[in-house]
Amino acid sequence: MGHIDLPGVEALLTAALDEDIGRGDVTTRLTVPEDRRGAAFLLAKEEAVVAGLPLIASVFRLAGGDVDVAYEAQESERVRAERVLCRMRGRARTLLSGERVALNFVQQLSGVATLTRRFVDAVAGTRARIVDTRKTVPGLRVLQKYAIRVGGGGNHRFGLDDGILIKDNHIAAAGGICAAVQSARAGAPHGLKIEVECDTLTQVDQALAAGADIVMLDNMSPELLREAVAKIGGRARVEASGGITLDNVRRVAETGVDLISIGALTHSARAVDISMGWAS
Repeated sequence: MGHIDLPGVEALLTAALDEDIGRGDVTTRLTVPEDRRGAAFLLAKEEAVVAGLPLIASVFRLAGGDVDVAYEAQESERVRAERVLCRMRGRARTLLSGERVALNFVQQLSGVATLTRRFVDAVAGTRARIVDTRKTVPGLRVLQKYAIRVGGGGNHRFGLDDGILIKDNHIAAAGGICAAVQSARAGAPHGLKIEVECDTLTQVDQALAAGADIVMLDNMSPELLREAVAKIGGRARVEASGGITLDNVRRVAETGVDLISIGALTHSARAVDISMGWAS
C-alpha cells in the first residue's frame, strides 16, 4: 500500500509524534530492552470504512523505524467488527512509542470516512453529491478532506484562496448581493466560480439576477428547497447546506439540488474504535 502523498502530511505526523513522545517515551525505555523485537496488529472493534491506513507505516518510520507493516485491509474498504487491518513486526520500542499516534490518525480519519459513506449511501440514486465544508479540525484539513474522498464524498473549496463564496456577512459588508457579486466578478481570476449563500427566495432571485454561478440554499426546508430549485431552473448549480442530518438528507437530495454540504462530516465525526494488540 502506497503512502498518502499530500502536502504537509509528513510534518503533521512529525509534530504529532513530538507532541506525544516529548523528551522520550520513559515507560518504554525503562521496561523494554532496546534489542527486543515484537509483533502487533491493528483491530477494528466495530464496522467502519477505513481511512488513513498508509499513515501507519509512515508513523512507525518516523517514530524510530525498523518496523514492517503488512496490510490486510484496503483503504476505503468497509470492514466488519473484529477485522484485522494490518500486522506490524519489528523493533518493540518503535511499535510501543508510535502506537497512540498511529491509532489517533486512523481512528479519526476512519470516523470521517465512515460518516461520509453513510450520507453517500443515503442519497444513492439521486443527482445530489455529498461534499464537505471548511469546518475541520485546525491543522488536519488536508487529511480530513482526504478521508471525505475515501468515504465517497467530494471536497468543497479547501480554503479561502481557491473559491469565491459570498456569505451573509459578506453581503452585509458589501452592501447587498448585487454589489458583492459585481465586485467579485470584476476581480476574480478567469474560471473561478462565484457562489452566493441565500436564506430566502428573494435572495435567490437577486443572486440569479447578479449572475451567480452557484446558489447555496441555507437552512431551507425540503419544500422551500424544491421551490428554489424550480425557480433556478438550471441557470446555476444548486447547493443545499445547514441542518442536514442522516434523517433528512434523502428528502433534501430528492428536491433536485446538485450538492449537499455538511460540516458535521468533519467537525462531528466520531472516531472509530480501533485498537492495537500485541502478538508476541
